[in-house]
Amino acid sequence: MSSFSSGDARSDLQDVEAGLPKDNVNDDRNPNLDPDAADSSDPFDIDHTKNAPPQTLKRWRQASLVLNASRRFRYTLDWRKQEEKEKRKGMIRAHAQVIRAALLFKLAGEKQIVPGTPVAPPDFSCDYAIGVEQLASMTRDHKLSALEQYGGVKGLSDMLRTNLETGINPDDIDLSNRKNAFGSNTYPQKKGRSFWRFLWEAWQDLTLIILIVAAAVSLGLGIKTEGLEEGWYDGGSIFLAVFLVIVVTATSDYRQSLQFQNLNEEKRNIQLEVTRGGRTMKISIYDVVVGDVVPLKIGDQVPADGVLVSCHSLAVDESSMTGESKIVHKDKKEPFLMSGCKVADGVGTMLVTGVGINTEWGLLMASISEDTGEETPLQVRLNGVATFIGIVGLSVAVAVLLVLLVRYFTGHTKDPDGTKQFIKGRTKFDEAFNDVVKIFTIAVTIVVVAVPEGLPLAVTLTLAYSMRKMMADKALVRRLSACETMGSATTICSDKTGTLTLNEMTVVEAVVGKRKVNPPADSSQLPELVVSLLSEGVAQNSTGKVFVPKDGNIEISGSPTEKAILFWAVKLGMKFDTVRSESKILYVFPFNSEKKRGGVALQRADSEVHIHWKGAAEIVLASCSRYIDSNGDLQSINEDKEFFKAAIDEMAANSLRCVALAYRLCEKEKVPTDEEGFNGWILPEDNLVLLAIVGIKDPCRPGVKDAVKICMDAGVKVRMVTGDNIQTARAIALECGILSSAEYATEPTIIEGKVFRDFSDKEREQVATKITVMGRSSPSDKLLLVQALRKGGDVVAVTGDGTNDAPALHEADIGLSMGIQGTEVAKESSDIIILDDNFASVVKVVRWGRSVYANIQKFIQFQLTVNVAALVINVVAAISSGDVPLNSVQLLWVNLIMDTLGALALATEPPTDNLMHRSPVGRREPLITNIMWRNLLIQASYQVVVLLVLNFEGLTILHLKDDPDSEHAYKVKNTLIFNAFVMCQLFNEFNARKPEEINCFKGVTKNYLFMGIIGFTLILQVIIIEFLGKFTSTVRLDWQLWLVSIGIGIVSWPLAIVGKLISVPETPVASYFTKPFRRNKASRNA
Repeated sequence: MSSFSSGDARSDLQDVEAGLPKDNVNDDRNPNLDPDAADSSDPFDIDHTKNAPPQTLKRWRQASLVLNASRRFRYTLDWRKQEEKEKRKGMIRAHAQVIRAALLFKLAGEKQIVPGTPVAPPDFSCDYAIGVEQLASMTRDHKLSALEQYGGVKGLSDMLRTNLETGINPDDIDLSNRKNAFGSNTYPQKKGRSFWRFLWEAWQDLTLIILIVAAAVSLGLGIKTEGLEEGWYDGGSIFLAVFLVIVVTATSDYRQSLQFQNLNEEKRNIQLEVTRGGRTMKISIYDVVVGDVVPLKIGDQVPADGVLVSCHSLAVDESSMTGESKIVHKDKKEPFLMSGCKVADGVGTMLVTGVGINTEWGLLMASISEDTGEETPLQVRLNGVATFIGIVGLSVAVAVLLVLLVRYFTGHTKDPDGTKQFIKGRTKFDEAFNDVVKIFTIAVTIVVVAVPEGLPLAVTLTLAYSMRKMMADKALVRRLSACETMGSATTICSDKTGTLTLNEMTVVEAVVGKRKVNPPADSSQLPELVVSLLSEGVAQNSTGKVFVPKDGNIEISGSPTEKAILFWAVKLGMKFDTVRSESKILYVFPFNSEKKRGGVALQRADSEVHIHWKGAAEIVLASCSRYIDSNGDLQSINEDKEFFKAAIDEMAANSLRCVALAYRLCEKEKVPTDEEGFNGWILPEDNLVLLAIVGIKDPCRPGVKDAVKICMDAGVKVRMVTGDNIQTARAIALECGILSSAEYATEPTIIEGKVFRDFSDKEREQVATKITVMGRSSPSDKLLLVQALRKGGDVVAVTGDGTNDAPALHEADIGLSMGIQGTEVAKESSDIIILDDNFASVVKVVRWGRSVYANIQKFIQFQLTVNVAALVINVVAAISSGDVPLNSVQLLWVNLIMDTLGALALATEPPTDNLMHRSPVGRREPLITNIMWRNLLIQASYQVVVLLVLNFEGLTILHLKDDPDSEHAYKVKNTLIFNAFVMCQLFNEFNARKPEEINCFKGVTKNYLFMGIIGFTLILQVIIIEFLGKFTSTVRLDWQLWLVSIGIGIVSWPLAIVGKLISVPETPVASYFTKPFRRNKASRNA
């Protein structure tokens, strides 16, 4: 796997878990099954840029025809910056102290604004017993001796005025003091490009530079021959037009840049839990201060430097900082934690000792530009289209240049009054040179119009717009390519809990002994022993907490399942803090999604050792040999196991999540006495005593059934992949509409993860397409399903929230992590974060993905129509008459309408419901469809015919033949051609909105940006014709000719309606031309 491909560092551990790298998977999927499959020799044919090999991504850049590389490749992956980032990491690790000193010196000289709060230099006026330098030195160098010198973690917490149990005081004064003393958890970021930088980049276009040079020559010659008052117009008008193009281009690019900056800011703003004032609260990572007590669990990012307070089986992946993929186990001998690392396993609590630039992570982030860009498949394909069109345009421009030069020097080019422009031996050198410069300028301007430099950038524009709007729809895009790939998704593998359901869990049923407790929290129906053991097991075998403030309103934190069980135990009479104080935790086996259970060993005050287990009901039940009956007596479970299984099935059939709680005694001699002994100890999980089975209700989300139906209608298969009991999964799938009826709920439509896992690779590939629900699945089962579906040709989106989901999220075409329940590891492995964990938001992402593709196609159709019409008109006119009706300044204005303003208008169309009534966009589907070719050819042909007729017969048609002022008559004709051409583009812009629909005006009044751009263009056109004639070589038109111009433009509407009634073949036109070459290549490769 290439570390360049994803834009974020991933541990090698995850790569190993993920199996084959993505490009290998693609190789498996695309053998020579179809001779019409894409030719791998085409550098622009990249199926998937996510994890594509570096050489593949470099190849298409080298093959592109580019006039302004700094602008064209601005948002693609910057290899230089990526390599610089890796070098920086090593340098920071080696020279952290020196770099930090330099950074502090720099900050002292310039106040830098950063996210969250400004970086504050440490202030030692606050009375803490330890300084920032001592803390930074201890943590950075992992000085265990220094920690012991301060009195260990307890002594250090006293120096920092922190209570290790309740955390720091949450009031603003204490927080402010800590920030002043030790700095804030922010770092100075490299400032984004200024508007002036965008101006600088915009004018570096090769053709614009040539035009500026030509304008300068024309200006000099004009002033020399005609004097300053009249001679500056030709050169000055080109200068003005180029300046306008540069300013509009830079403004558009600058706005995009600001949008990306805001989105990147959202990505970095991680929310995490801290303990303050005895309660657990969520805060931004930027608000973490030295002295904070932070609970850590699997999948979390370590938010700052710190030392361990307590931990159980805590393992940390430090690859993001050390570059080594080894997982480091943390304990009292290795208590130091580095900011930016990920918790790979276990749970723990840390005391924050360093924040911001006082950490190595902060130094790294401050000294590199984090976002190095990324290309998308559509961007690459559009570069291919732009290159092809550019080569054609360049050839045409050269041909026009040669024709015009030959005609000029052979005396075939004449003025409107019929006099030859060049007569050998008579025409002055300055005049001839000026005419040649004008001819050269026209040819260069044709290149500007013909090479669609803005076409690939339209993808970035529409993606930036879509990403901003998707934020409002509760989806944060981490990887640009996912935004468009989602439009091609053929299947969504969704979690159940929190995605299809509300994640608001409540215990609604409980079975204790052989008795169903109703209501489930009525402790009077339970033996005292069971209540005591349940309270002990729930309080200690939990990562959640219960906080009882003075007002008495209980606050419970933890995962939704933990909260439901804790709330149930509180109602049974559990005193959380009291119960926890009565026993000491010896060892914790954190909940494991593979084993579906978690356990804890604890020592009571009477020295008895109890082991408590909690997890999936049928799995815990299988480990039980006894149960406590309603009288509090121990009974053998063998005869009654069927009763408990039936109780589980009944709960599951009612869509309840079934959790069992069990315990056992453990002989004290078998329990290790030291930390080393616990490292290899396996928590006993046999001969358990069943305490209770609870059924937890998690209602389906409102609207999820409609969202599933929308997906099904759109040709996107929804599959549920859940760790829950298969009966629970079946019931929820029926409720959500994923399963249409109970009669279809048979294998392999509904399958257990274990069964799927045991199939061979070939069998899995065959069965995967039939699976609708997978129950009791582990993260590795999800990964196997994703791999099997992708090998079968599906474009797979998968949701996940746990750390172990990371390989599946990474493997999928689109990984969707959950914003509320998702761990940081899952989020970093994903492409899009669903901020509200709602399946309906996933469906909105599909809509936006399809919208991106549709909008780009609208823009391509519009731009190619302008390209074809402008080129044909100028070429035919140049060859036949030696002059062109559309001059340089006019073509630059048309280019502005087509390129920047057109992209803004069409690439920002909001998605419509019609998009979800189509099939997914095929990856091999041509960018220019037959429907687009039909629309394009009809409009371009109409424009070419009408405007060429005007060019050759305009003087006769307009009754200007007998006009005594032939030059004025000639200018009126050319002005009408220019005006009619612009009107055609304005009216055709409406047609481009709906390439397939008859009514192109539907929803247009709601798109204020589109209407604004049309209005702005029309007003500018009026100003150009009526007031800027000197610059554009036009004359004022009377109202009749304005009506003629508008009439010519408006005909494109009925013409489009008639055109849309013409049916087109389903086979793409392009395939007829490429098929012989591909078949020939396939036969040669055979």
